[in-house]
Amino acid sequence: MEESRQSLASAYDLAMLDLDGVVYVGADAVPGVAEHLRQAAAAGMALAYVTNNASRPPGDVAAHLRRLGVPAQTSDVVTSAQAAARLVSERCQPGDQVFVIGGAGLFRALEELGLVGTQEVEAGAAAVVSGYAPDLAWQTVVEGSVLIRSGVPWVASNTDRTIPTRYGPGPGAGVLVGAISGYSEVHPVVAGKPEPPLFLETQRRCGGRRPLVVGDRLDTDIEGATRAGFDSLLVMTGVTGLTELARATPALRPTYVGADLAALCRPAVSPQQTDGRWVQGRWSAAVDGEGNLTVTGGPDEADGWWQVVAAAAWAHLDATGRPVDTRRLVAPEAGGDLARG
Repeated sequence: MEESRQSLASAYDLAMLDLDGVVYVGADAVPGVAEHLRQAAAAGMALAYVTNNASRPPGDVAAHLRRLGVPAQTSDVVTSAQAAARLVSERCQPGDQVFVIGGAGLFRALEELGLVGTQEVEAGAAAVVSGYAPDLAWQTVVEGSVLIRSGVPWVASNTDRTIPTRYGPGPGAGVLVGAISGYSEVHPVVAGKPEPPLFLETQRRCGGRRPLVVGDRLDTDIEGATRAGFDSLLVMTGVTGLTELARATPALRPTYVGADLAALCRPAVSPQQTDGRWVQGRWSAAVDGEGNLTVTGGPDEADGWWQVVAAAAWAHLDATGRPVDTRRLVAPEAGGDLARG
């Protein structure tokens, strides 16, 4: 982890914010998120909302964010559909027909770049683009797959294996990509996280000479930021938990760790190693001879708890090749009471 003497909102000029698990969880905003983002914007940080979800057009996403009290305009939202359309446009001519295995988000993104989305297999498509859509017809999948197998170039919006639903994780666009690849023996060019195109499309649309990627997933947000050459902030309000954080290999480690988006509004302090312990503020973490990770100290901001845990766990993993045992720890809730291990 690195340090920033300034608040992250002052040190970076653009936040590339993931949505589910960062700004909202399910139907509800993460507690305090609207105020944290207003403070970040007041410090001079531009806010971009970046999503692998290709099904909804940016205007719909922005309207959803505003209903949650989050400041967002259509131009602030960048989707994997837009990044996929950009990749398609680099392989086609203006006015070309593109077969869409997906929904409204992909059609809108293609139209924006002068391409014509179609689901007519006889249209003479110059490319195929795929993405998640809740009402996607199997016949469309079949016909698009036949085009791909015949040699028509294929771009996929993302390869996420799951999507969040109110019933729990459901199959995502990556499952569809796997099925099409298995049939066609073709692998697509991928636009979404963790590949760089979505981040580069966000920078193209929203500017930012020094962007910061903010996410809750190590294998998409954080790995993708690293691949794109950008710094990253992992927030602990989504799918990454204590076990996943402690087991993160170097390619999956963020530049900064925070309990929630309040971390944007504070300087980032890196834990220091002292007498075998990792210390940040009042928090201190160490690994005993049996590989058990313990945390003492506090009360203090939740950021520090997560930071000393990460520092101690990663140092142990790098030195021994074995992950620490975190079963004796109880993770704090952002903004809540802090538990000690």
